[in-house]
Amino acid sequence: MSNNSMKNLFLNSLRSKQTLVNVVSLLLFLAVVSFVLFEGTKKTVALTVDGEQQEILTHANTVGELLKDHQIVVANQDFLNPSVNTSIENNLSIEWEQARQIKISVDGEIQTLTTTDDLVSEVLAKANVAVTEHDAITPAADAEVGPENNIVIDKAFEVTLLDGVEEKKVWSTSNTVADFLKQYNIQLNEFDRVEQKMDELVVPNSEIQIVRVEKVTDVVEEATNFAVETKKEDSLLKGKEKVVQNGVNGTVSRTYEVVKENGQELSRNMVSEKMIKEPTKKVVAVGTKVVTASVSRGTNVSAAPSGGKEFYVTATAYTAFCNGCSGITATGINLKSNPDLKVIAVDPDVIPLGSKVWVEGYGYAVAGDTGGAINGNKIDLFMPSKSQAYDFGRKKVRIKVLN
Repeated sequence: MSNNSMKNLFLNSLRSKQTLVNVVSLLLFLAVVSFVLFEGTKKTVALTVDGEQQEILTHANTVGELLKDHQIVVANQDFLNPSVNTSIENNLSIEWEQARQIKISVDGEIQTLTTTDDLVSEVLAKANVAVTEHDAITPAADAEVGPENNIVIDKAFEVTLLDGVEEKKVWSTSNTVADFLKQYNIQLNEFDRVEQKMDELVVPNSEIQIVRVEKVTDVVEEATNFAVETKKEDSLLKGKEKVVQNGVNGTVSRTYEVVKENGQELSRNMVSEKMIKEPTKKVVAVGTKVVTASVSRGTNVSAAPSGGKEFYVTATAYTAFCNGCSGITATGINLKSNPDLKVIAVDPDVIPLGSKVWVEGYGYAVAGDTGGAINGNKIDLFMPSKSQAYDFGRKKVRIKVLN
C-alpha cells in the first residue's frame, strides 16, 4: 500500500472518531439539560415522619402519591395532616405519625387501644377509662406512655383505719397491711402493735387497727398507814379502850412503770419506793379491869358512909325487863340473872365506871352502866321490876363516890 493510501485511511478514521465524540457529547448535553429541566419542575415539600422532619423534592401530585413513593402506608388510626387527597404545592408541610397499640390494665383486666396520643391522660380519655385522684396509675397521668406501651391502673378502695383512738376512712391501692402502712407513711413506735398480720391482704372495707402503746414512769407521793399498838390497862374496865397516842400516816415516794394503750392505763407496776416521812404508830390502851357487882338490896340504905366525894344528882330508875332490853350493862353485868344487884347508870366523865357509890334512899351500889340520856349530874337506878321503876319517878338525891 502506498503512503497516500495509508494517510487517507488514518484521516478517515480520525474523522469517524471525532464524529462519534461529537454525537456522544451532544447526547450527554441533552441528557443533562433534560435532567435539569426535570428536576427543576419538582416541588419542595417538608415531610415529618414520627417527629423527624426532612425536606424532599417530588413530582407527586397529591399527598397520597408522595407517601406511596416513600413506601408509607397510612392506617385509619394514624395521624396525617393534610389529608391524602391534598394537592402538592411548593413548600407544603406534611406530618404523619404512625399509631401504636397501647395496653391498658385496670385491676388486671386488659384492653388495647391503637392511638397516636402520648400522654397517659389522653390515652385513658380516648379509651373511656375513668380514674380518680386516689387510683394508682403507672406511668403517672401527666406523663407520656413510654416505650413499653403499657398503662397499669390499680383502682382505689375504701379502708377503715383505727389509729389509736382516731378512726377514719381512707382510700387505698395497697395489697397487704405492710404496703398500706408504707403508703400512708404510718410510723410505729417501739411498743406499738398492729392487730392484723403484716402480710394479711387488704381488700375493700378492710379494717386496720393500730394500738398505740406507751410505757411511762410515774412518780407519786402516797400516804403509808400507821401501825396500831395495843397495851393492857388495868385502870380501864374490861372491853373499854383509850387512845394513848394518835397515829399519823407517813409519806412514801413510789415510782411506777405505767403501760398505756391508746391513752388508757393498762397496768401499773411499782419499781421502787423511798420513805419521805415515817408514820407515827397509834397506841391504844385496852381495859382489863373487871367490875364485881356485889352490893345487894339487903344493904342499909339510910346511913350515909363517911368519906368519899359527895354531891347531889337527879335520879331516875330503869329496869332490865322492858321490851327490847338485853339486860347486859355497859360493864358486862347480867341484870336479868341478878335482879337483886344494885347498879346505877352514870356519866363516866362524872362518876367513873366501876366506882362504889352510896345513893341516898337507894344505898350502896356500883357504877356499872351508862345510858344515852345520862349526862352530867344524872344517874339511873336499876330496879328489879317495871312497877318499882315507875314508882321511883324522878328525884334529887345525895350521892357519895367512895372509890
